[in-house]
Parts: sequence; C-alpha cells; structure tokens
Amino acid sequence: MRELKQIAGLAPDQLRNIEDHLDRRYIQPGKLPGALTLVARRGEIAYLKAQGLMDVERNKPVGRDTIFRIYSMTKPITSIAMMQLYEQGRFLLDDPVHKYIPAWKNQRVYKSGVYPHFLTTPVTSAMTIRDLFTHMSGLTYGFMNRTNVDAAYRELGLDGSRNLTLDVLVHQLAELPLEFSPGTAWNYSVSTDVLGYLVQLLADQPLDEYLREHIFEPLHMPDTGFHVRDDQLDRFAACYQYQPGDRFELQDDPATSPFRRNGRLLSGGGGLVSTIDDYFHFAQALCQGGMFQGRRIIGRKTLEFMRSNHLPDNQDLPSLAVGAFSETPYAGTGFGLGFSVKTDVAKSQTNGSLGEYGWGGLASTNFFIDPVEELVMIFLTQLIPSSSYPIRQELRAIVNGALV
Repeated sequence: MRELKQIAGLAPDQLRNIEDHLDRRYIQPGKLPGALTLVARRGEIAYLKAQGLMDVERNKPVGRDTIFRIYSMTKPITSIAMMQLYEQGRFLLDDPVHKYIPAWKNQRVYKSGVYPHFLTTPVTSAMTIRDLFTHMSGLTYGFMNRTNVDAAYRELGLDGSRNLTLDVLVHQLAELPLEFSPGTAWNYSVSTDVLGYLVQLLADQPLDEYLREHIFEPLHMPDTGFHVRDDQLDRFAACYQYQPGDRFELQDDPATSPFRRNGRLLSGGGGLVSTIDDYFHFAQALCQGGMFQGRRIIGRKTLEFMRSNHLPDNQDLPSLAVGAFSETPYAGTGFGLGFSVKTDVAKSQTNGSLGEYGWGGLASTNFFIDPVEELVMIFLTQLIPSSSYPIRQELRAIVNGALV
C-alpha cells in the first residue's frame, strides 16, 4: 500500500487513527458529545479535525471556531504572565508570599476539627512564590472532597460559585489553615488563582486586562477571555457531566452559563474560554521558545527554566502528591512552573520524550508540547470530570506513532 505524503514528518494515515479512535470509541457510543483535535509539528498544522456535536440539545456540530471552557489550561497562561513580571525583576521565586500579601504572614497547618473550629499548628517554613507555581503551597481545592479544609473552601464558596473577587479570595484564604507546611507535599489547588492576584498586584492592572495586553493581543487570540460575549454565543459549546453507564447529561447550557456573566471571578487557575486556533498560537509560541509570528511573550531561558522539574530532588508527582486529581497517574512526571514535565518516559508508561510538558482541564481538555520533536497536540471537548476516560494517554500513543 502506497504511503501518503508526510506533513512535517508526520504520517497522515496514522494521524487519521485519531478520528477513527474518537469516533468509534467515544462519540458514536455516546460517551463524548464531540471533540476538536489539532496536531502540529515544526509550526505546521498536520492534523485538525472537528467531530460530533458542540451542543447536543441544539444539534450544533463542533466547528474549528467553537469556543470551549478550558478550565485548568488557563494555568499555563497565568504562569507565563507571572513570569513575564519575573523577567522585569518584580519578584524572586524564593520570596515569601507574605511579602506581597501581609495577611498571610502567620500561616498555620490543619491538625483537627471542622470549620470554623480548627485546631492548627504553625507552618515549618514560609510559603514562597515558587510553592504557588508548583502546587506545593499547602492550599487546596474545594472539589477535592478529601479533607475538612477543602470542606471549608466549599462552605465559603471559594470555587467561584458566588460573587467572588480575587481580593476576597485571598482575604478568606488567609483565615483558613493549610493542608500541610509549604514545600513538603504536592496538592492541586487554588495556587494559580493566587498567582493571578499577584499579577494584578505587581502589574497594577486587572488580570483580564493584563492577559489581553501582554498575551492575547500579541499572539492574536481574539476569542480567549474570562467571559463569553454576545457576539460569541452562537459558537459557545455546551458542557456535559459524566453519568454512570458511560452516558452524559447537560451540566452547563451556553445561554445561561456563568461564563456569560461579566464580573465573574478572574480565575487564573481555571476561568478562561478559548478556541483551538487561539490556544494553538499560545502553545506554538512556547514550542518555539517563547515567540509566535515574530511576537515574543517570554524569554527562551525563562521558558527553559519553567519547563524544568521544580519538585525537590527531581521527584515525580506520585512521590509527593497527597490526593488524586485526574485520570493520569503521572508516574515519571514532575512539575515545573505552571506545567507538568515528563522526567522518565519508561516510568510514565506513555509514549513521548523527556521534557514533554503541558496540562489539562476539568472538562477533559488537554495539550502537550514535545520540545524534542517540536510537536504540539491540543484536544478540546466538554465533559466533566477529566477522569472519565483515559483519552489523554491514548492520544499520546496515536500522535507519537505518527512520527516518521
């Protein structure tokens, strides 16, 4: 059988396995409403395919311009914004957070009790800004449903379910104990929301304005932001919740979504919506050392620093994590300043390269960048939680199989 012409060193016949796999395994059986997948190498898009529906109730197909909730794929963007300020000498990574948030000076660690009656002990070390980048801060998320501390987050609505600002979030976090002393363990958390607050503080500019001016406009990302405008509504996908029996039901209708409200919490940890092309511009800038189409958003050495493993003694996530947070076990994977970083390919049990980095979102979205192969993959869908199916590992196997 004649092999088709390669695109940027990728075999098209192997890339088509993405479409076949997603359609046969997930979309036709009704496990996923739809999906949009992009694979690029050396700056050239080799595969881009929309499948299924972006809105089942209205029978609207996924399109290239569909707007998705990217949730925690917001984190790398906020991390880049903060490191832009690092390049300006505005802070150092080992600065204690209380240097910028004085109310956090005398932090304490949970010992026992339930909110508001906690028994606590003093921290053994002050939280640093690097602890926020690496999720070793001792903060948590309310949706973890694991401890009495995250129960307090839920009771106080610190997930953004009520009218919450970054100022109020930081003020209320000051009154709650940490899960552990900073730097001693890894726990997925609101840490990146606190980084968003620090961006506002250090730049003296609201987070949404800062991101638009310093990242979205330079990279031509017109559809990325914290709320969906009226002129975008027709392209805004519905979001779905996994149900037992490999089914899903509507979780967030586009017309009534909280993402339609202006004035929502500017969540640097999970508040953005975006499109495949917008996010590709961001990911490709990272793949090219911080520059896309002649516009630089971060320095090459700064980016190399960010995608190094910053966990102590080069440990991986399972060695330090105190709670599960997605379907990916992350063995052989460390954490940098805003991304996961592959440190041991064999141990990860997933095809790839040393130094591959990226992250995913609550609604099963995911991206990764392989700097060795100059490869970018972005997968967008809208199914909560991300632990529903092992799509991320499966896509890595298919995409890496296309390298020739």
